[in-house]
Amino acid sequence: MAVGSSSWQWQRDINLRSFYPFVLESISQVACPMSQVLNKVILMKRIILWCFIFLLCTSMNKSNHSEPRETVVLLHGLNRTHRAMSKLASALEADGYNVINCDYPSRSAEIQTLSENLFASLLPRISASHRVHFVTHSMGGIVLRTYLQTQSIPNLGRVVMLAPPSQGSEVVDKLGWFPPFAWFNGPAGLQLGTNPESIPNRLPPPSFELGIIAGDRTVNPLLSFMIPGKDDGKVSLARAKAENTNAFLVLHVTHTFMMRNVHVIDQTKHFLKTGSFQKSEK
Repeated sequence: MAVGSSSWQWQRDINLRSFYPFVLESISQVACPMSQVLNKVILMKRIILWCFIFLLCTSMNKSNHSEPRETVVLLHGLNRTHRAMSKLASALEADGYNVINCDYPSRSAEIQTLSENLFASLLPRISASHRVHFVTHSMGGIVLRTYLQTQSIPNLGRVVMLAPPSQGSEVVDKLGWFPPFAWFNGPAGLQLGTNPESIPNRLPPPSFELGIIAGDRTVNPLLSFMIPGKDDGKVSLARAKAENTNAFLVLHVTHTFMMRNVHVIDQTKHFLKTGSFQKSEK
C-alpha cells in the first residue's frame, strides 16, 4: 500500500511537472496579448492627448492671425522717394501695422494727376484692410486731400500730416518764376503757392480724423527769410494748419528731416492709436 501510494504520488508529481510548463505557457500567451492591449491603450491615449494639444495650439494661432491688422499708408513729399519714410515705416511695422510705403514721381505731373495715378494703384492694396491710416509728409498730405476731395475711402482711419503746406508756402510765391526752381520742383511744386487759386487753398476742409505735426526749426535761413513768422524752412506754422484739424503739435524739427525724428515718430504712433498727441497741443 505504501509502495502503491508512493508510486502514485511520484506519477502525480511527474504529471504536475509536465503540466506546469503548459500552464505557464498558457498564462504567458494570455498575459502577452493583455500587455500589448494595455500598451496600445496607453499609446492611443498619448496620441489623443497630443492631437488635442496640437489642435488647441493651432486654433489659438489661427485666432491670433485672424485678428485683422490695421494698415498704414505712407506718402512722401515733393522731390523725395519712399526711402525718406523708411525709418517711420520700420517703427510702425514694429508696432504691428501693415505698412505700405508708397513711391510716386512727385515732379512728373500736376497734383491732380499724381493723386489719380497713385490711388489707382493703391486702392486694390487697401480695399480688404480692416482700417487704413495715412501718414504724409509735406506735399503728400495735399495729394491725399486732393483725392478725398471727390472720392472716399470707406475704411479710412486716422491721418497724420507732417509739415503739410495746408495753406501753401510763400517760397513758391517768391521763387515760382525762377526757371531752375520750376524745373527742380516740377508742375506740382508750382501749385503749392499761397494765392487763392493754389491747390491747397482750393481744397475743402478735411472731413477725417486729422493730426498735424509742424516744425519750428530751419536749416535754410534764405528760404526762412521769405516766410513770415516761425517756420521749418519751407512752411510756416500758420500755413501748416488746416481747418477741422483734431490735433496740432509743434516740435523743434526741420521740414526736410522731421519724418526721421524719434519724437515725431513717437507722436505719430500715439495719434494713430489714440487720436491725440502726448504733449499739449498748440
